[in-house]
Amino acid sequence: MFSFLMAKEECISQRNKTEHSSILRNRKNIPTSLKTSQAPFTSVSKDKISQTAGHSSEDDNQSSNGSSAQLFTRRHGESPVKVLLLLVVGLSFSTRLYKITEPPHVCWDETHFGKMGSYYINRTFFFDVHPPLGKMLIGLAGYMTGYDGTFPFIKPGDKYEQQNYWGMRGFCAVLGSFLPIFAYLIVLELSQSHTAAFITAILLIFDTGCITISQYILLDPILMFFIMAAVLSMVKFNQQRYRPFTASWWFWLVLTGVNLAGAFGVKFVGLFVILLVGLNTIWDLWRLLGDLSLSLVDVAKHFLARVVGLILLPLFLYVTVFAVHFVVLNKSGPGDGFFSSAFQSRLMGNNLYNASMPEYLAYGSTITVKNLRIAGGYLHSHWHLYPEGVGSRQQQVTAYSHKDYNNLWLVHRQDDNNSQSGSPDLVRHGDIIRLEHKETTRNLHSHLHEAPLTKKHFQVTGYGINGTGDTNDLWQLEVCGGRKGDLVKVLRSKVRFLHRATGCVLYSSGKTLPKWGWEQVEVTCSPYLKETPSSQWNIEDHINPKLPNISLSVLKPHFLEILLESHIVMIRGNSGLKPKDNEMNSKPWHWPINYQGLRFSGVNETEYRVYLLGNPVVWWLNLASLGLYLIMVAVASVTIQRGFSLGPKRIEQSQVLMRGGGLLLLGWLLHYAPFYTMGRVLYYHHYFPAMLFSSMLTGITVDILLNSADLILQPPYSDWMQRVGQMVLLLSVLYSFYLFHPLSYGMTGPLAHEPGSAMAGLKWMDSWEF
Repeated sequence: MFSFLMAKEECISQRNKTEHSSILRNRKNIPTSLKTSQAPFTSVSKDKISQTAGHSSEDDNQSSNGSSAQLFTRRHGESPVKVLLLLVVGLSFSTRLYKITEPPHVCWDETHFGKMGSYYINRTFFFDVHPPLGKMLIGLAGYMTGYDGTFPFIKPGDKYEQQNYWGMRGFCAVLGSFLPIFAYLIVLELSQSHTAAFITAILLIFDTGCITISQYILLDPILMFFIMAAVLSMVKFNQQRYRPFTASWWFWLVLTGVNLAGAFGVKFVGLFVILLVGLNTIWDLWRLLGDLSLSLVDVAKHFLARVVGLILLPLFLYVTVFAVHFVVLNKSGPGDGFFSSAFQSRLMGNNLYNASMPEYLAYGSTITVKNLRIAGGYLHSHWHLYPEGVGSRQQQVTAYSHKDYNNLWLVHRQDDNNSQSGSPDLVRHGDIIRLEHKETTRNLHSHLHEAPLTKKHFQVTGYGINGTGDTNDLWQLEVCGGRKGDLVKVLRSKVRFLHRATGCVLYSSGKTLPKWGWEQVEVTCSPYLKETPSSQWNIEDHINPKLPNISLSVLKPHFLEILLESHIVMIRGNSGLKPKDNEMNSKPWHWPINYQGLRFSGVNETEYRVYLLGNPVVWWLNLASLGLYLIMVAVASVTIQRGFSLGPKRIEQSQVLMRGGGLLLLGWLLHYAPFYTMGRVLYYHHYFPAMLFSSMLTGITVDILLNSADLILQPPYSDWMQRVGQMVLLLSVLYSFYLFHPLSYGMTGPLAHEPGSAMAGLKWMDSWEF
């Protein structure tokens, strides 16, 4: 089929060769415009021809978009396009939806994102480091296909039993199926070559990694869907440059903005495609500014249209996603403790929702103390001691993000152990107090031993028993901005605890303790007394039956406050994702070479094993094509710069390489290079958006390379060589997919390094673990 369609396209090309060459000879100074006036982010050719803001001449239209190539494609080549596109659609959907329900148990991060989909169905508030759109769509897909949100998603390997999980997997697989289709259309627009587009689609359709990552309840296929849709919309919009402010022009501009909002609404790495579209837009506006046929008013209209379509509209949609998120998740859940007390007061079922409690802190009260640093946590202790060699081996004191009985503390005067028998005295600014941990009866304590992680700070521990300790248990309570004698208001007062013996201040460092500290947040006593959120606390829960209560409903924050707080919490949560002991993380240089995959399911021969690993032929071809592309661009640039005579075909290929290929290379760099600067934990699957751009670049590069066979051979031998190259590429990809497809669709039996394995001999790299 592939050879037949390509032969048909070649016949079409030959029939129109004379007319094609004639039109190209009549174009105005193409070699000059190649060097100076072309936009690098589109295949549209821009000659310095007079045009208006609303229309252009017929000659302009024919000289744009890869010259007459597009014109003849539309006149004579629609049949191959439709047949190839239908073939791509069929192959893409069939490979992604095949065995979608297997294995019938939780795989890898389904334990997170499936659970979050359940939270949306149950309207239960939770915390995640990513924006909410992807999880909302997963929850909606589950709800629409009959999933009731009751499956716990506790750990990988848990059986789904009778749960309707297929809807959530199927939704992700459908979005993943669009990736080769979008890639085909993008490359077709950039190169005007059915062959380049089909090569790209084949690489993605038969890549085992792209199949695997599309078949499970994950954010990645949703993110990549919006990224590719945004790039396709941008390329389509670029092709409308000679028809500004028409319906199609506005359609593609608005659709680009919608997809940008979608990408950023799923994961913050959607910022990379925003940068790609932003750079394209800046270049486009710069080109318009240099077009003297446009008035400054026309340029201003173009600028405002892009501000509306690519900035204001995406921002509005992004904020709308959060508005829906906050409306849907209105019940208390496991994410409450990551947010401020005021934020929690809006959640049904939270102990602060429509709650009432004593307004002022008193001696004898039972309280929880929350740090004002975002995600700073509650002051917490437990029976575990600091390990040998970590300061004094006393009871651990940490900050914990979740509601817990071990967050409760009793407020005592400095010189007694019991609450007052009569009406309790109120705590005031400047009072010396002692905090006793309710569960363990040990006092909040500090001394001159260094803190576990923040070495310039002092260690904070639990010390004593039944309230009996020493002078290192005494703290002076200060109301920030207060004066001596001011009362301490629950929730509203920002307070600090100054250690009387050392002069330091109680502090939440935000650093995560090792496993011996249960990966909770380090609490220290800081000798640096500057007021910061890390050293400020508020009294949240307050229990004292001897005092009158007030309603807390007046403390509910407005939308912009909770929107800002949510983003601060997500950003700090992302930065806090550090590698854990024995965790399978990877480095960015591993990814392009397919160095190490990622286990989705199963570890031994009796389990159903799924392993995320790219088709090695595809990935190594992509890697080789990156270097080949740079060589080809360098040769083309030197040839043009030296003024060598180029035929119309070479000129068009150079345009496609420099502009279409340049856009894709930039997309690859923007989606790959930033990971080298990130301090958070990284995984193999982070490379897949960049891999999409790399595959599209491979399609263009390989197609132009094969089309250059006539540089060394005369027809018809050059045509034969081109078709042989295409068939070798196609068969190599198909055969490697045949060999490695069990990685995606599941395998059982002996491991690859054991005798009798179905994958015997296929462990081409020692770092592969299947």
